[in-house]
Amino acid sequence: MRQLILASTSPYRLQLLRQLQLPFITAAPSFKETIDPAIAPELLVRHLALGKAQSLAEGYPNALIIGSDQVFVDQRGRAVGKPGSEEAAISQLRQMAGRTHIFFTGIAIFDSENSAYQTDFSAFSVSLRALSDAQIIDYVRREKPYECAGAFKIEGLGIALMEKMAGDDYNTLIGLPLIKLVSMLKKFGVEVFASKATV
Repeated sequence: MRQLILASTSPYRLQLLRQLQLPFITAAPSFKETIDPAIAPELLVRHLALGKAQSLAEGYPNALIIGSDQVFVDQRGRAVGKPGSEEAAISQLRQMAGRTHIFFTGIAIFDSENSAYQTDFSAFSVSLRALSDAQIIDYVRREKPYECAGAFKIEGLGIALMEKMAGDDYNTLIGLPLIKLVSMLKKFGVEVFASKATV
């Protein structure tokens, strides 16, 4: 099987990819993420995911490199990325509380041997509870979700912020839509399950 590289330093994406029980290694992408709110979010996340994957091609010349990135769309319809600080995380959650938002996670596979690639995205909506300032500050200080789009960790205490969620793959919120990824890997000849078996 081709070497698989996950272009990410996220422990959450690492844990998600481990669910597929495929051998892979991780590497930090050398790609600067730029969030342009003028670009449609489904196109933006595909571009960011592909950029991350392609940035590792030189170091891994015969590999399938997986990239992923995420934004959410605020109430004005603008794509928003990671807050990066406590103050920005609190501000994001203040704007999100009591409203429904859509998260877009882009995914890309780049074949560094021949430069073939495929990109896709998955969307997932979340409705946050009405939250007081004290609740928002308490949450942010307890979980420190500075590197998470939307300023919450759905796999952690962030679930308590939610009123409801909807979508095809909850892994989209964590940062790696596995349902899409399995289909994409198959197109590159990587099967999660053995295609032939005997009893």
